[in-house]
Amino acid sequence: MQNQLPGLHDGFQGYAGRNAQPSQDGGDDLFDISKYIAAFRRRWPLVIVCCLVVVGFALVRYSLTQKQYQSTVTIQIERKRLSLLALGQAGWLEDWWNLEYYPTQYRLLKSRGMAERVVMNLRLHTDPNFNDRAEDLEAKAADGSLADSGAQLAKLAAQVKAGLQVKPIKDTQLVELSYVSTSPELAARIANGYADVFIEWGIENRTSTVGQASSFLSAQIETLRQEIEDRQRQLNAMASDSDFSLDPAGEALLERRQTLESKYNLLVAERISKGAAYDEILGLPKETVANSSSGGLVGQLKSEIFLLESEYRSKLDTYTPEWPEMVSLKGEIDDKQDQLRRLVAESYQEAVDRARADFQKAKREEDTLEAELQKLAVDARLQNQTALDYSNQNTYIETRKELLGELVKRQSETEVASRVQTSRESNVRVVDRAVVPGRAFKPKLQADLTKALVLGLMLGFGGAFLLEYFDRTVKTPEEIESIFGLPNLAVIPDIAEGRGGGMRLRNGKGSYGYSYGYGYGYGRAVQGGKDGGKDEQKIELLPHHSPRLAVSEAYRSLRTALLLSTADELEVVALTSAEPGEGKTATTTNLAVVMAQLGRRVLVIDGDLRRPRLHKVFGLSNRAGLVNHLTAQADIGSLFVETDVPNLWVCPSGPIPPNPSELLASDRMRDVLTKVRESFDFVLIDTPPVLPVADAVILGTMADAVVICARAGVLVREDAKFCRERLRYADLKVLGVVLNRYRSRPGRYDRKYRYYGVYEETATAKANTAA
Repeated sequence: MQNQLPGLHDGFQGYAGRNAQPSQDGGDDLFDISKYIAAFRRRWPLVIVCCLVVVGFALVRYSLTQKQYQSTVTIQIERKRLSLLALGQAGWLEDWWNLEYYPTQYRLLKSRGMAERVVMNLRLHTDPNFNDRAEDLEAKAADGSLADSGAQLAKLAAQVKAGLQVKPIKDTQLVELSYVSTSPELAARIANGYADVFIEWGIENRTSTVGQASSFLSAQIETLRQEIEDRQRQLNAMASDSDFSLDPAGEALLERRQTLESKYNLLVAERISKGAAYDEILGLPKETVANSSSGGLVGQLKSEIFLLESEYRSKLDTYTPEWPEMVSLKGEIDDKQDQLRRLVAESYQEAVDRARADFQKAKREEDTLEAELQKLAVDARLQNQTALDYSNQNTYIETRKELLGELVKRQSETEVASRVQTSRESNVRVVDRAVVPGRAFKPKLQADLTKALVLGLMLGFGGAFLLEYFDRTVKTPEEIESIFGLPNLAVIPDIAEGRGGGMRLRNGKGSYGYSYGYGYGYGRAVQGGKDGGKDEQKIELLPHHSPRLAVSEAYRSLRTALLLSTADELEVVALTSAEPGEGKTATTTNLAVVMAQLGRRVLVIDGDLRRPRLHKVFGLSNRAGLVNHLTAQADIGSLFVETDVPNLWVCPSGPIPPNPSELLASDRMRDVLTKVRESFDFVLIDTPPVLPVADAVILGTMADAVVICARAGVLVREDAKFCRERLRYADLKVLGVVLNRYRSRPGRYDRKYRYYGVYEETATAKANTAA
């Protein structure tokens, strides 16, 4: 029997082959913007809550925050510095290359000393708007103890500094001094007070600098005059008491020095030659030196010794060494050798002593002449010292006179600058004085709400992103294909989502209010039908009761995909899942319904001997079933129960046994599947989950193929990988995965289910009109 459509299975088979191996990372490394958009759509309440909380906090903060006012005064700071007159430079000099000038001025404005001046000048210690202890400090100010109390004054100065802002205007000499206070009048008063104090401080500083420079110059001029007079008296005494020549370096002294230097050079060469000869003697063999020194006596003795030794060796052939003549000859040889040794030692020592004496004599002559040259140089220096001292004293006096004239000139310029200070002209002037502000500077409701809204959106989107990032469940068909490495056979929408059939679709007078109950448990009924929706239908039989809903069309798509999934004959298919609650029972029953709608004989076997549900879905008794046959208590033919769905039979599980895995792995179970292949066109087995028990793997080895059911948003990626690996290790043929309770996102699935939902509503409306 062929259960496939011809000509179409090759392409689907090839797709499954390309995805035979699951992804190692589950597709986490692929950045899909639509995935995050869908995540934000699912978690939009979190974004709204974050925005509302932050905006509410901003409103509360705005209502509780005290109003603050800001007033600004604009001043111009030029580089003119009158104090430079005290140093002898031109007035109103523009020091353009002093890069530290303006940063220094800004730091001075923010200094504690400037703030203390503002406190004292404006008498802020007596102002209740600024100081809570104004009465106590006013009494101290009256007796002058406030200025002496550094701690109190520094505390008030720090309070003033806290509200000051110095803002230079770029590419100009203008500076904005802004002050923030809870009182608008006080803000304008302190801002203008800062400008006035800074101008007064600059004038006082320059006046003090010019006065100090004038006093310093007067003292230096008097000291310099006294020093010149003392040096002049010393010079006059030197000229009257000393007898010296202004040109002491005469011709005779120079000629004598040249002669001695020539002779000294000759002695140095002779000393070097003698030293080399001495070193050479020390490096030669002693016998060579002794032979040269003795006039050849060493060589003559060596020849005599050689002849005697030759005669001794020739007589050894005839006589023994103890022979008297041989003993006499041996004694003569020893005497000659002793004589040679003494001659060598004496001659060598004589040559060394003679060479050393020659070298030492040359060295003494050189040292003597060198000492004479040094004495001649000392005499020359002594003769010139007096003339040199006189010249130096005269030059020093002339230099001091020039310096005295320059200081006198600068003193005159300083006196002029001191008179200029009486005009109280400053390089700082006020451009725009501060005015009393008409509205608060802080807080600003619009700005605070904008920031709160942006912060709320950031927190909301960030929280949604983190929740999505840490959510390890499978939610989309793309993730199913990536993790399992298998094709996605069908996507069953979540009809409780309200799209693709909707949470409520009109059908006559009643309506459907769907809610899935997939998995290892009991499903919840779908309300609907006539009479105001009092009748109830089981969700697992939805394609039978409501064939035009989008979910029914999804099961028909599953049927088509299943028939096209393999080129082999497909009769027995086992449906399983990784964990309980993933919709395998609902998928089994609804797939059986759409298969039976093709006119084929379909059998559904409840292979879950631990928590069976098929008898409840079809409203059957579970007293007799598959377990009875596996335990040889009933015949298999009596267990097939025909249902209300045409062409659909059910085999219940029967009573729950103590050993489900052993019964399913028995030969009787294989015989059951062999017999049902002969009686039915298509057989579906509802099996337990793969990870908790091994029943699904046992039944999968007996079936033609296995289909995995996965629930979107519930199945964890790691469980999905373990499930796929366990089936792969058992060498089972897995056709693909069915994704249940899929909540649509923008894309092809969403458009498809929306289309079928509109189709269902239109068809229902036409039927009602015809009725």
